[in-house]
Amino acid sequence: MAVFTGAGVAIVTPMFENGEVNYEKLGELLEYQIANGTDAVIICGTTGEASTLTHEEHLDVIKYAINKVAKRIPVIAGTGSNCTETAIYLSQEAEKMGADALLVVTPYYNKATQKGLIQHYTRVANSVSLPIIMYNVPGRTGCNIQPETAVTLAKNVENIVAIKEASGNIAQVAKLMSLADGCIDLYSGEDGQVVPTLSLGGLGVISVLSNIAPKETHDMVMLYLEGKTKESCELQLKAIPLVDALFCEVNPIPVKTALNLMGMEAGAFRGPLCEMEEANKEKLIKAMKDFGIRLAGE
Repeated sequence: MAVFTGAGVAIVTPMFENGEVNYEKLGELLEYQIANGTDAVIICGTTGEASTLTHEEHLDVIKYAINKVAKRIPVIAGTGSNCTETAIYLSQEAEKMGADALLVVTPYYNKATQKGLIQHYTRVANSVSLPIIMYNVPGRTGCNIQPETAVTLAKNVENIVAIKEASGNIAQVAKLMSLADGCIDLYSGEDGQVVPTLSLGGLGVISVLSNIAPKETHDMVMLYLEGKTKESCELQLKAIPLVDALFCEVNPIPVKTALNLMGMEAGAFRGPLCEMEEANKEKLIKAMKDFGIRLAGE
């Protein structure tokens, strides 16, 4: 059984100006997502600034989300690390807290060979019983899960069940699904490639866009899966300028800025992230308005 079908939000971690986690606002964002049809919550991923949270904060945020969502939709905990032992520790703790699944990014900075990736993911998976979604985002990690490697893991490790593909290489995704022959579930990790990924057998998206347009992102996936491909494609194409604006600076700077512009108080960033350049912020504002998103005070 798939971890989820539809649109999962890679949710931000709201913070106060001093950098502390704002749990009250996180709770409000979680309720907003559920009320607007989001199909799963991915907590402490890239968009959640997990790389700048301490281990204690990381686990506290996961626990808060699990308790707040209270099994209404799946909560998928980001527990990846560039250190295998750390990934095992975070994964085991998230399982104890009641996470529904884990999102495990490839090791970053020190990277890994394909052999190393197989060893890394196998060890993490064998340390828990939860389903694991591998997260392939070579643009951020410098490490690419080759299709053959993903298939080897899915076929040989029982609880490695899916992959979030954010390589941006749709040909690689096609090769993966050709080799997989149904052994792995596929989620788009690129908001600009949701429909193309669905056309290759994907089940949905793990989305940054969903933070500010949850209903539209959910509808984009569900319309496609219901056979309404024209309507789904229209939503995808309409979203492209907004997606471009959300990634005109490194994620999650634009999406947190967008939430602040909507009056949802996602708050500050942790260094090395910083405020948006003014020209890019204006581009974001225009894209949001063109998409039909209301800004605070309007």
